[in-house]
Amino acid sequence: MAVKKGNVDPIKESLLKQSVSTKKDRMGRLISFSALALVGIVVISILFFVLSRGLMTFTLDRINPFRFIFGTVWDPNTPDSQGNLQFGAMPMILGSFLVTLLSALVATPFAIATSLFMVELQPSWGKKIMQPVVELLVGIPSVVYGYIGLTIVVPFLRNIFGGSGFGILAGTIVLFVMILPTITSLTVDALNNVPDHYRESALAIGATRWQMIYKVILRAAMPGILTAVVFGMARAFGEALAVQMVVGNAAIMPNGLLSSASTLTSVLTQGIGNTTDGSVQNDALWTLAMLLLVMSLFFNMIIKFIGRKTSINQGDR
Repeated sequence: MAVKKGNVDPIKESLLKQSVSTKKDRMGRLISFSALALVGIVVISILFFVLSRGLMTFTLDRINPFRFIFGTVWDPNTPDSQGNLQFGAMPMILGSFLVTLLSALVATPFAIATSLFMVELQPSWGKKIMQPVVELLVGIPSVVYGYIGLTIVVPFLRNIFGGSGFGILAGTIVLFVMILPTITSLTVDALNNVPDHYRESALAIGATRWQMIYKVILRAAMPGILTAVVFGMARAFGEALAVQMVVGNAAIMPNGLLSSASTLTSVLTQGIGNTTDGSVQNDALWTLAMLLLVMSLFFNMIIKFIGRKTSINQGDR
């Protein structure tokens, strides 16, 4: 039976017509790509803006990069004997690294012990108790940590060791409490990602519980633990307000844990509102911001490297 020509076109059109699900799929991909492009544009714009402003200290103001990074005197308003303004960022760079490394060294053992308690030792009720505590510590604003450090930590150190109480040690204690929940949460995830047959195999060959934890679980979770530590260090390195309230804000080379010091973030928050846009002092602060950005990228590269090594090791298994 012949099909009329007039009926062929509607059938053909219905077969070639895009379905509703196909239209929704294309719309979803368009929205996703648009959001991705927007995020990429924002990131590139921030990088370009900070780098262009930060490099003006060296290109426009003709300040020696070596003297800026390795100089030990930061006094933008007082020229030296040769008439050059004194921009030495080494005291702030050293102060930032000291409080970051020390806080990470102190927080890591506590974070690992807490995570082992929540995952391996008492997973039933330990997680019910510790998980809300960790989440509460994450949600506390930085200014609250700084105020607690200013009213409790600083007077305590002053009464015990003398001096002003402000300094590297006070900043380390405050940052230790701040980054502890971050490292703990990520370490818990790393321990949970260890397959159960690792535990079962270790116990089956006669290992004790602590031998299983130390020689099997921790070694298998070590890449994830290292990632957690780097995340904590990245947060500590970029923290501004809490550190500024307890570190002393003295742009001098620290000569001890109890001496007043300064960090890149504390100098930035103090000085950025007191300088004129386009001045040499303002350009120098943008250069400090550029150094912070470079260090943040460095931390991200370390995290990506650890994650890549973890993927390779898991693939070999």
